[in-house]
Amino acid sequence: MGTLAHLLSNPALISVIVLCILCVRKVNVLLAIIISTLVAGLVSGMNVTHIMNTFISGMGGNSETALSYILLGAFAATMAHSGFTDVISGKIANVVSDKKYVLLTILALIAMASQNIVPIHIAFIPIIIPPLLKIMNKLEIDRRAVACVLAFGLKMPYIAIPAGFGLIFQNLIADNMIQNGVNVARGEIWQSTVILGFGMLVGLLIALFISYRKPRIYEDKTVANSQPANHTFRKKHWIVILAAVVTFVVQLITKSLPLGALVGLGIIFTFGVIPQEKMDHMMNEGIYLMGYIAFVMLVAAGFAEVLKETGAIEGLVNSVLPILPANIYLTSLIILIIGLFITIGIGTSFGTIPILAVLFLPICVKLGFNTHQMVVLLAAAAALGDAGSPASDTTLGPTAGLNADGQHNHIFDTCIPTFLHYNIALILFALIGICLFG
Repeated sequence: MGTLAHLLSNPALISVIVLCILCVRKVNVLLAIIISTLVAGLVSGMNVTHIMNTFISGMGGNSETALSYILLGAFAATMAHSGFTDVISGKIANVVSDKKYVLLTILALIAMASQNIVPIHIAFIPIIIPPLLKIMNKLEIDRRAVACVLAFGLKMPYIAIPAGFGLIFQNLIADNMIQNGVNVARGEIWQSTVILGFGMLVGLLIALFISYRKPRIYEDKTVANSQPANHTFRKKHWIVILAAVVTFVVQLITKSLPLGALVGLGIIFTFGVIPQEKMDHMMNEGIYLMGYIAFVMLVAAGFAEVLKETGAIEGLVNSVLPILPANIYLTSLIILIIGLFITIGIGTSFGTIPILAVLFLPICVKLGFNTHQMVVLLAAAAALGDAGSPASDTTLGPTAGLNADGQHNHIFDTCIPTFLHYNIALILFALIGICLFG
């Protein structure tokens, strides 16, 4: 009883519970994290000034990630304004004809490219998807399948591939493991997480060929931007492609996504794809597209720093160890489920990593998890819930495009399908990975 009472009074646990409750109650994520930070500090006996100073100093831990998001948002804005995405929509419409799975494959590849090769994230969906709705209606494609395809392309690459947003995600894992006393080489991250990518692939195949393979009828409704573009490639579009390739190569060589994005933007502005007088507008639009997510990253790092400063983490670990099952797989399952609930609440895998790392890595060390097992567990626990969370880009992005004609429900047609097909798969393959790396 004493152990349980000590556990329930732990500042770290109380703050995470408060965070989950606030997020479930749809309190703004930034406010939820800040309030939870104050709760952690006050319960541990810190004064408000000390809490805020620690919080602000900790925010610097994710500064590179935040800068990456801002610059990539600007890159996405320049691509859209160049007309490049309009051309792509027209080309897809011409290629697809009556081939259902060709269309779904193309959409999956574009979504994957938006995370790694041309890292513009979800900015492409509201531009490319609406013109293709008429084609989807003609082919009687279940839009729940399309939502799963887009979610796969948005999520799997950053989990398994160390490029673009994958580089951000995996660097975050490495940095937070090191900050919490676990030495890991950055090359070990993708070698461990690739099994989670296979899990998502299994979930996708089940969605396409079992769950949503039957035809589904939709009305043909006129929507804005519903006519596929039929433009030809012009010089500026080839320059955009060159900028994207250079961005990809630079960030692979230097392991710096901000530098890659900066070089890509430099090429676009130098060759006049975007007039010089619009540079400020493009940067402002980049901040509009990705700035919020970037700031969530910073705030999450500050929260994690306060949790460390309270000294409650070691107490939490010591309190949890006696009541955790001796079985490593049951322990892993408990950690994964907790990660699922936290990420569903926060809506971002990236912002969840610092929180999960500070909470669970000390427990994993005490229980004897090796480095690969900890990588798999942390990556899966962070990624769980990103597919299925109403507040996640992985669900908001697909809905923004698929509901352009008002026939796609965010919860029932995006969140629930992606939750079922990817979160269950991630849990199963995370446990398989822990077994294989044991």
